[in-house]
Amino acid sequence: MDMNQLFSLKGRTALITGGSRGIGRMIAEGYLAAGARVYISARKAAACDQTAKELSALGHCVSLPADVSTMEGIRGLVDAYGKHEGSLDILVNNAGAAWGAPYDEFPEAGWDKVTDLNMKTPFFLTQALTPMLKKAATDHLAKVIHVASIDGISVNPWETYSYAASKAGLIHLTKRMALRLAPERIVVSAIAPGPFASDMNKDARDHGDEVAERVPLGRIGSTEDMAGAAVYLASRAGDYVVGSTLVVDGGCAWGR
Repeated sequence: MDMNQLFSLKGRTALITGGSRGIGRMIAEGYLAAGARVYISARKAAACDQTAKELSALGHCVSLPADVSTMEGIRGLVDAYGKHEGSLDILVNNAGAAWGAPYDEFPEAGWDKVTDLNMKTPFFLTQALTPMLKKAATDHLAKVIHVASIDGISVNPWETYSYAASKAGLIHLTKRMALRLAPERIVVSAIAPGPFASDMNKDARDHGDEVAERVPLGRIGSTEDMAGAAVYLASRAGDYVVGSTLVVDGGCAWGR
């Protein structure tokens, strides 16, 4: 058994939505270090371009700006990726949104925006890219990895109704899609992150020491923590993990 090959992504392609910052960027760094050719997408073109430029120091990284919250944006991203590659080994559905408001005031806009991007987009982007994933699944399996959240597993103190519901739905959707796509040699799994520093988790970003006090392991997540989990699922090492959600949270989901 060659452990280097077990976790290698050499020669494989990866497309990561929401890849310009936060968890998406952490995953991109991990995939580049493991040898993959990485394509990152984000709604803000300037930020996506800048991140790709910075990550290019680690390997092949290309910016494909797109707004995947709409079907038009999904089709545009698929077309843009297809101009670079003829197949896709790894799709990471990481783009997401959050919304917090009191129960009595929670708006429909905060429901639709979050559930569409967090749950609808991963399904339809994967659907659109399935032909390219199937082309890659020859001598190895293609992978789809959804980025969920521990908020889809356990209840937090904050009134983020649509976010929690959408992430719980995404975890279940992972199971359903996995059963459908496994016979096509496409493995679907998910990651449920806890506190990682990002624009979405400003508490972990701006008050890491305080947040760390609520984490059983005593710290917030690092780039290595997220990269390690994502590389595991994307590589041969994670081939038999089908439909499962890997919790990466230092124990938060069970220690609240």
